[in-house]
Amino acid sequence: MPVQQPPVPILISNVRVFDAMSSGPKPTPPTSVLIQEKKITAIGTPSPPEGAVVIEGGGRVLIPGLTDAHVHLFAIGTSLAGLTTGATGTGYYTALASAEQMLMRGFTTVRDMAGDVTSLRHVLDAGTFPGPRIYPSQAAISQTSGHGDFSPVYEDADTFACGAHARAQQIGFLRVADGRDQVLAAVREQLKKGASQIKVMAGGGVSSAYDPLDVLQYTPDELEAAVEAATDWGTYVAAHVYNDEGVRRAIAAGIRSIEHGHLVAGAETVRLMADNGVWLSTQPFLESDHEYPDPANAEKNRRVCEGVANTFRWAREEGANVAFGTDLLLEPEKAGLQNEMLTRLSTHFGFEPVEALRIATSGNAELFRLSGERDPYRAAPLGRITEGAWADVLLVEGDPTQDLTVLGAPDKNLAVIIKDGRIHKNLLA
Repeated sequence: MPVQQPPVPILISNVRVFDAMSSGPKPTPPTSVLIQEKKITAIGTPSPPEGAVVIEGGGRVLIPGLTDAHVHLFAIGTSLAGLTTGATGTGYYTALASAEQMLMRGFTTVRDMAGDVTSLRHVLDAGTFPGPRIYPSQAAISQTSGHGDFSPVYEDADTFACGAHARAQQIGFLRVADGRDQVLAAVREQLKKGASQIKVMAGGGVSSAYDPLDVLQYTPDELEAAVEAATDWGTYVAAHVYNDEGVRRAIAAGIRSIEHGHLVAGAETVRLMADNGVWLSTQPFLESDHEYPDPANAEKNRRVCEGVANTFRWAREEGANVAFGTDLLLEPEKAGLQNEMLTRLSTHFGFEPVEALRIATSGNAELFRLSGERDPYRAAPLGRITEGAWADVLLVEGDPTQDLTVLGAPDKNLAVIIKDGRIHKNLLA
């Protein structure tokens, strides 16, 4: 891998800065931001160093790079057939292309919630190819017959079989494990491969074949085993789960992030999450976001999407920590919905634009920081425009603190994209 030269200094002048942690609900008056050695080094009236690139902002709004708390880089750009039958090498090329497309939509940091992406993270962090920062979960861990079990029904369960694993396990997308000992081994395996956090399947899913939405997956002892192994490495466990009882079981086991949660039964469960500091990493789904030829899967999708509005409403009312994610996968033609889904927080689900923008920048970054010593980017703040933060910023046409929909058209409205102190797009040059 070639050694990358340090990025040149960048001075962005005459910009109104939005930083949810310091600038309040409105962008600042016009100011300048200096970027050096991958970080923001000064805000105010700094002089450009020799050799600096100067970008005249023209009074536009400068925001932190967007973040997505639930992506699948190895599955967003391919179909199920492509993922499960294609060559592994093809998957890497597709993931590399998907990473660049995600960055050019303004997403500078993502949390990958199933997939063998640690090697991809190293390539992107080195600056060899363009793409976002990645918090990898590596393979998501599932019980037999759970949301991550995609083996044929006629084959023996992994616990009884001596042959090859299902394709999803061979490519490191999923890992089936049953019982405390196997769960401990599966968690440790993902940490060994570079996971910054762990994902387990704790309830039924939409796309999987064997698990209705109401079922509970993993016993309390198995979930606690996953938490113990992750805690020993200074990080946390996130759980895929929709139904109310599964959410409660996950909270009791010490899980720190609920992925989805669209079928919680009422505000009491969301209040339990808030009281325990558990994150609600949910997605602003519409039924049309996914297409399922099988009527059973389509019906599960309909039920999940019916619950979205209630889940968001209860989260706002109960003060839960809400993370924004998209969970787009296996329908490559819909990958561009990532930006539209962000705007739905404001247009469909009751958040003020500035609230939604905070969630997708500094808010998600708080969740990512739960990785502790496993956090690959712990050397500087993420999701911020403040001195010492990573230099991941977007210069926007229009004011997203007043109208979030401007972020729904990244090709048109993202005038400048800078990630890790490098300019990846500049329409003002």
